Amino acid sequence: MNILQSIGLTEWLILALIVVLLFGGKKIPELFRGVAEAIKEFKKVAKDSD
Repeated sequence: MNILQSIGLTEWLILALIVVLLFGGKKIPELFRGVAEAIKEFKKVAKDSD
């Protein structure tokens, strides 16, 4: 079972609250942009390695 599938709504809300407390409201869009770019890069590398 995938770890992300086993996390419930409550856990996601707690994680989101922690992220907001750590980074503040102004940094969150920048953080998510970086995460999205990392995911795209990972998928690109995974596709190229096949």
